[in-house]
Amino acid sequence: MRIAGAMIVAAVIATPAAAASVKDGVDAWQRGDYSGAVSIWRPLAEANDPDAAFDLAQAYKLGRGVPTDLGQAKTWYGKSAQAGHIQGAANYGLLLFQDGDRRSAMPWISKAADAGDPRAQYVLGTALFNGDLAAKDWPKAYALMTRAAAAGLPQATTSLSQMDQYMSADDRQRGLQLASQMASRPIPPTGRQLVTGGGSDVAVTASVPVASPPPPSDLSAMPAKPKAGKTPKAPKPASQVAEAAPSPAPKPAPAPKAAPALASSGGKWMVQLGAYGSQDGAATAWGKIAGKMGGLRPSYEKAGAVVRLRAGPLADKAAAAKACAAAKSAGAACFPVAP
Repeated sequence: MRIAGAMIVAAVIATPAAAASVKDGVDAWQRGDYSGAVSIWRPLAEANDPDAAFDLAQAYKLGRGVPTDLGQAKTWYGKSAQAGHIQGAANYGLLLFQDGDRRSAMPWISKAADAGDPRAQYVLGTALFNGDLAAKDWPKAYALMTRAAAAGLPQATTSLSQMDQYMSADDRQRGLQLASQMASRPIPPTGRQLVTGGGSDVAVTASVPVASPPPPSDLSAMPAKPKAGKTPKAPKPASQVAEAAPSPAPKPAPAPKAAPALASSGGKWMVQLGAYGSQDGAATAWGKIAGKMGGLRPSYEKAGAVVRLRAGPLADKAAAAKACAAAKSAGAACFPVAP
């Protein structure tokens, strides 16, 4: 027994300790040992482990275990992207885009969009619609925006409503068919947690995107109707518009007024108020503006991967225009729909 015991001890001493894994770093992070997690991830990231590189970027972005450093975060997102990490590609591309290096950003954004990241789909869809940094392709733009809206990205829902004003029926149908093909791919969450979870700060890492999607241009600023035979120009980026126009001084809120009646029992015109990933989302949006809509009734129409929120009935085009004015005053997108 003594000999056997000695052999076991010798074998244990001779066996090297198992190398730390990305999961070990996650476990340390969950315990609140952020510095320990970083010390585990760093050598793995330097050895081109994509998850470790992504998680190290997260640590720099959040300032846990290391000082907050967006430059280092971008560097490690880039390394994770180059090692094949899809959300690393999305975050890297979005940070490049925000920093003004848009041409370098687009290949990464395109790669992430093809893999189903909704933020990247939103940016690429807007670029394809405007012909900005990408050749104009309205069906694909509509498909990407449809998928981003279905994933719950509110900017995409608003942009999709604006696109509907310009798309031909054929292009819209082609876009919906392409969106249906894209739907077979899994949609990653808008905000990614640290590999398998994040302990005490799960709510922060899960609910706050590492990089918010910056729109190449503001679709809501497009003119109401394009001229015949011409395609609408892409408006200025929202950041430029914001810099050019100083914020007005706040005014006291006026006393609420009863909304004028708009509904017409025999009318066949309607207005479209948005496209949503589910009927629940459309119903929630309607609930926020219903009091302004003068007795109109909502309808929820399935169109491929989205549900269109429409309201009516309205007597004619002029009544539809008044309804849209009411909707826009409540902060909703709107355009008339002819019978």
